Amino acid sequence: MPPESGSVRLRPMTRDDIAQSVPLLAQLGYELSADELARRFAAVTANPDHSLVIAELAGRVVGLLHVFVRPAIESPREAVVQAIVVDLAHRRSGIGMALMAEAERWGREHECRMVMLSSNVARAPAHAFYAGLGYHIAATSYVLRKELSRR
Repeated sequence: MPPESGSVRLRPMTRDDIAQSVPLLAQLGYELSADELARRFAAVTANPDHSLVIAELAGRVVGLLHVFVRPAIESPREAVVQAIVVDLAHRRSGIGMALMAEAERWGREHECRMVMLSSNVARAPAHAFYAGLGYHIAATSYVLRKELSRR
């Protein structure tokens, strides 16, 4: 990970960050309990092709990044930004740029040819942010899901 940028420090997420990460994820509409986040954290961190990064400012979690490698048959190996969030009170301060730079650095380190992410169509300010970093709309699609019954 690159050195500190100003007073914001990027570092790997730890179990100790879970409680502060729950309200941060809720800002994007991802409501989950600390217990559920702990289960997901354990599953993600068990896989070396995934990275969870925290942006910390004055000892507080103000940003979070989840990036992973996706090998595919139909496209080159890419780093997928699964989640990125910066606390509302700290947006437009360079933290998002630092997290995206980390995603790109991590992707290069893991021999990915590109970084991709999806963003809700309603998040126009986020789209402008990504465009400013050189990202472009490569496709539009629906996300289709089906709940699996537990047996």
